[in-house]
Amino acid sequence: MRMFSVAIVGPDGSGKTTICRRLRETLELPTRYVYMGVSPDSSNMMLPTTRLLRAIQRRLGAPPDTHGPRDPRSLRAAAPRHPLKRMLRTVKSLLALGNRVAEEWFRQGVTWYYQWRGYVVLFDRHYFPDYYSYDIAPTDEARPLARRLHGWMLEHLYPRPDLMIYLDAPADVLLARKGEGSAEVLEERRRAYLEMRQHMPRFAVIDATQPEDAVLAEAQRLILDFYTARRRS
Repeated sequence: MRMFSVAIVGPDGSGKTTICRRLRETLELPTRYVYMGVSPDSSNMMLPTTRLLRAIQRRLGAPPDTHGPRDPRSLRAAAPRHPLKRMLRTVKSLLALGNRVAEEWFRQGVTWYYQWRGYVVLFDRHYFPDYYSYDIAPTDEARPLARRLHGWMLEHLYPRPDLMIYLDAPADVLLARKGEGSAEVLEERRRAYLEMRQHMPRFAVIDATQPEDAVLAEAQRLILDFYTARRRS
């Protein structure tokens, strides 16, 4: 029987990685864990090109990157005035896009392999919600070509998880746990995650302010119920 994928999503501080790892240890089904987010240093697998690029960045002094998506407003930058500089920036963006897309499809290929082998694949994050505010959601501002292409690919071609579980918590709770970002940005991100209801075939919300064991038990129930429903159908 071909198994299915489950994405555990939520802002930094909601407990995604902890719940994913505990599910892998306790779920009464064979499972595999795949990090499907934007942070290269949190990944449990990556292409050699991504590994090389990250090694070069680290040698040049880049700090470890284990965080989730940044505030989309931080990506806004004025276009260079000189045509050559604009062209070079576009070429650089397209090259980075090529590697990013290859990385995303590589992890999806690994996912299909695991599913056909009979494993439930647990996604820690997922590219669609991670990039939703950046590259997919409608906006009045013009996006660069690379981001428009990436958003179109994620929206129209890239497979979505069979079940998405969103760990929800207010901004003040997330700030107390991680101390990163701002209440405004975290609330905006929370609203963006809740918009995933419109885009996912199966979407569930768990109150992440509960004790960890209660969150784990609810996630286990949702996955086992989904598994049972698939077998019946």
